[in-house]
Amino acid sequence: MFSASAELYDTTYGAFKDYRAEAAAIATLLHGMDPRYKTVLDVACGTGEHARYLSELGFQVDGLDLDPALVRIARTKHPAGKFFEADMSAFDLAQSYDVVMCLFSSIGYLQTLDRVNRAFACFRRHVAPGGAILLEPWFEPGVLEHGRVTRNLGESESLRVMRTGRMEVEQRLSRLHFDYEITDHTGTRHASEVHELGLFTAGELLESFRAAGLEASYDSKGLTGRGLYVARVA
Repeated sequence: MFSASAELYDTTYGAFKDYRAEAAAIATLLHGMDPRYKTVLDVACGTGEHARYLSELGFQVDGLDLDPALVRIARTKHPAGKFFEADMSAFDLAQSYDVVMCLFSSIGYLQTLDRVNRAFACFRRHVAPGGAILLEPWFEPGVLEHGRVTRNLGESESLRVMRTGRMEVEQRLSRLHFDYEITDHTGTRHASEVHELGLFTAGELLESFRAAGLEASYDSKGLTGRGLYVARVA
């Protein structure tokens, strides 16, 4: 998925995504739910930005991601945490956590409700008694605009990344075509990749939680305007 952009990830998303503020909001939410919560598993952790900031706020955070390059970056960035290369719908770790979270709409990469059901079962198996699951969804069907084009510019001291995205919607699947113009000390080069995410309704996700033995509530705004599910063992 991020085969062309793993090393560009932080520059690209850091231009418009405030990981520090999101981590603070998550910490406030978790403290309000149970001040004893300390251990967190970040599923589809990316480069470990949420893990890094949550650790600064007193949490012990591990992570997993399917992309080996992202896992390597996360391990370097947050050496206190354990990071695993694994599929979010089929993982089996040797411990449980107070909180399992899956943010930034990563659940959409599973594409089908069958795989979502398997993921929620995995999440439930890795939640300690009294713990919670946080899930930030992708968009529901009928929301995304087919053909929409977006452009994002990310810059660091030694890197400039212009990303152009084109949205394609085909029934219950969204397809994001990303083209990158990358400028660094070696010059300018180009790369492309395609991301495919499934479109699920709130009702479908709530039913998937129920099928996994979880009771979930849904906040339509959430951390970033995409919504947030909070679930506990039924």
